[in-house]
Amino acid sequence: MKTGLNTAIFLAFACLAMPAGAQDYPQPPGNLEKLQQFKTTGDVTEIPVIPQSGPKAAAMNKTLSRIKLPQGFKIALYAIVPDARHMAVGPQSVAVFVGTRKTKVYAVTDRDKDRVADEVKVFAPTIGFSVPNGLCFSKDGFLFVVEQNRVLTFPAAEFFYEGADVAAFQVVKGGELIPKEEESYNHTARVCRVGPDDKLYIALGQPFNVPASDKLDLYRKWGIGGIIRMDRDGKNREVYASGVRNSVGMDFNPKDKALWFTDNQVDGMGDDVPPGELNRAEKPGLNFGFPYFGGGKIRTAEYKDQQAPSDAVSPQVEYDAHAADLGMTFYSGTQFPAKYRGGIFAAEHGSWNRTKPIGARIMFTSLKPDGTADKTEVFAEGWLTPDGEYLGRPVDVAVLADGSLLVSDDFAGAIYRISYGQ
Repeated sequence: MKTGLNTAIFLAFACLAMPAGAQDYPQPPGNLEKLQQFKTTGDVTEIPVIPQSGPKAAAMNKTLSRIKLPQGFKIALYAIVPDARHMAVGPQSVAVFVGTRKTKVYAVTDRDKDRVADEVKVFAPTIGFSVPNGLCFSKDGFLFVVEQNRVLTFPAAEFFYEGADVAAFQVVKGGELIPKEEESYNHTARVCRVGPDDKLYIALGQPFNVPASDKLDLYRKWGIGGIIRMDRDGKNREVYASGVRNSVGMDFNPKDKALWFTDNQVDGMGDDVPPGELNRAEKPGLNFGFPYFGGGKIRTAEYKDQQAPSDAVSPQVEYDAHAADLGMTFYSGTQFPAKYRGGIFAAEHGSWNRTKPIGARIMFTSLKPDGTADKTEVFAEGWLTPDGEYLGRPVDVAVLADGSLLVSDDFAGAIYRISYGQ
């Protein structure tokens, strides 16, 4: 290891060398303490590698032949990644890191830069993760992994990722992101971004379809059903936005620094209501209306007789009801035509309870000169057959250094690459 890098990481995270916290996270006891001190754990001698060819790849390529895109675009298999969810592209373009709703994080490497992954392997296998869905990078190369109830950071993920032991530190200890008694199997796939203020932003979905009123004060205090932000070392935590049911996608507009996020809205109100949402928070302290509003201006049955917040912010875009809008990103590349530059791509996972399924596609929203939403249209579709069968379920979108767009799919266990031109 380079001494300079070692020293820099120690100095940056000296304040984070703390006990491993909640023991329900399934790493062997003491592994985090060892990794914080750059010691080997000895727990893994061979890192699992995911095969990238064979019948599975052939089946995925057959599915991709069905995908409809605007003229001049094409889609190809980038990598086979089991349970692929949210992605973080390394700032040095060494690797793409991929979260899951299970217990693993993957590192995807394209060594020869032919825009197809050469290697996919488990990242940090000596750490036991619990729903490590949310991944995001800082500009200086710190990878943050937000789990169900813990936040870790890897100060040199692109440097250490090839080994079994990876330098890791706790930003939020296990059991302290939310109260342990509020842990749930539902709506716990977190997402994160490091903002233009260099703070860490995390969306905290609340676990119910609509929560009971006796939960609201607790949720407001912790930012559950909202978005929180904190310093990168976990200090100075605060609630940034409230009235959010379950956001599983967010990004900052590079131009005006506003935070945009998707929100999945209330189930059980019918096939066509309420709409999904794409929201814009240009400042802290905004309330986006849930649980008084189930989506858009549709009131929930549980709170229809209660006074809604007078300052509730309406969505910038109302998506089709129950399409399950998840990951989103601003298009920062130049490969795509001018129409797409500076706009928003968002992934729709697809409905689970609509009598006629909808979604499983990529949406695009252009912006007006004032930074608000303009037009929204379907960009890529075909993962949902006319018979209502899912061939894939997009989760997240991310821009590679060459300007192409990655799409993750947790149903097929894959990452696709959409490119334009030659």
